[in-house]
Amino acid sequence: MEGRDLLGCAQTGTGKTAAFALPILHRLSTQVVDKTRRGPIIPRVLVLSPTRELATQIAESFATYGRNTGLSQTVIFGGVSQYHQVKALHRGVDILVATPGRLMDLMEQRHVNLSGVQVFVLDEADRMLDMGFIQPIRRIAAALPPAANRQTLMFSATMPKEIMHLADSLLRNPVKVAVTPVSSTVALIEQSLYMVPRHSKPALLEHILDDAAITRVLVFTKTKHGADRVARRLEIAGIKSDAIHGNKAQNQRQRALDAFRTGRVRVLVATDVAARGLDVDAISHVINYDLPMEPEAYVHRIGRTGRAGATGIAISFCDHEERGLLRDIERLTGKQLPPVPMPEDMPAATPLPIEDRREARAQGSSRGGYGKPPQHRRPEGDRPATGRSPKPRPQSGHDHRTPHATPHPHVEGKPRTTRGKALRAWARPTGPKTDRSNAAR
Repeated sequence: MEGRDLLGCAQTGTGKTAAFALPILHRLSTQVVDKTRRGPIIPRVLVLSPTRELATQIAESFATYGRNTGLSQTVIFGGVSQYHQVKALHRGVDILVATPGRLMDLMEQRHVNLSGVQVFVLDEADRMLDMGFIQPIRRIAAALPPAANRQTLMFSATMPKEIMHLADSLLRNPVKVAVTPVSSTVALIEQSLYMVPRHSKPALLEHILDDAAITRVLVFTKTKHGADRVARRLEIAGIKSDAIHGNKAQNQRQRALDAFRTGRVRVLVATDVAARGLDVDAISHVINYDLPMEPEAYVHRIGRTGRAGATGIAISFCDHEERGLLRDIERLTGKQLPPVPMPEDMPAATPLPIEDRREARAQGSSRGGYGKPPQHRRPEGDRPATGRSPKPRPQSGHDHRTPHATPHPHVEGKPRTTRGKALRAWARPTGPKTDRSNAAR
């Protein structure tokens, strides 16, 4: 409220949105507005957010907190038509909440005027870094009034070197506020760990969700296709679920979130796109179906439960290949995840549908039954669909696949075609002898 620049470090769920939204609304509502000025209202506040979901939630918070202030606002993000967003900008808004990509598009089309911005808020700055938004942020900041004529607020859950360099270039003598270290996990969250083979994870997840007391569950997977696969398996098992990830259209993601909030869907399967900023009340459980590649993501994932003083439960699955990720998480949090024995009454793992088995093999899973580790398997197109051994290739005589083949002069019985000879001649270097070793390449 003093107008100082601010660098805030706090994990999700600690109230950052209200921390900057309330003072901004107070500042705007107490300013004297020049009513003789003609033309649309130029935004006085710009809030940048990394994801569409978080941008929508920030805009909803501004609308809720400032309901009776008479201030106008809008949110712009990609994945949907820009028509209504452009109309709102042309009408004029006091508060603009945006994702960097769509904002850059509208700036290039000259639909956005940022010359009147008084407060610039950069939320989840480390997530912006992970998504490659640092250069767009610098370009957007260059279109704003000089740093001396605006207040800049930057919030981040972690402070890597790149974020510190960005803060140095955008902030003027900022006040630094650190609420909790990033490595700390909420004390009210009960954490546990299952050491489970990958092929048993679906059965274990279904067994856990058979408990009716588990009311609202967020399940995290490593990949987008994995999220769809898990949601599909749960639906087959009669458990209402939906998936949310980057491949979903914006309206699909919004419908899934609305169904999860209202209780029509009991389980939401998500990638890390939902780990930041997803604010849904009364999430009782967070299940890490796959451990995250970055240990910091574990803290953000389980932070979806145990919010606002409530208790929560975080359950993690770990197979043999994920032990290194588990060590990184325990090193970051400074505590060992308590292991839980596998339930004795858990049903045996059921086979995956054929399309899921192909997908699992493509991701390097150890399943598949071909008797070789993933790195030694042949490509999918060379593998027989039935799982039986392929027929041996003829070693002599006429090959039906090469009707005009003649025996190789040096290897008895090996077919050799004119086309193959031409290709080898074409690929043979014609210039001076060169070093064709791997090191040279």
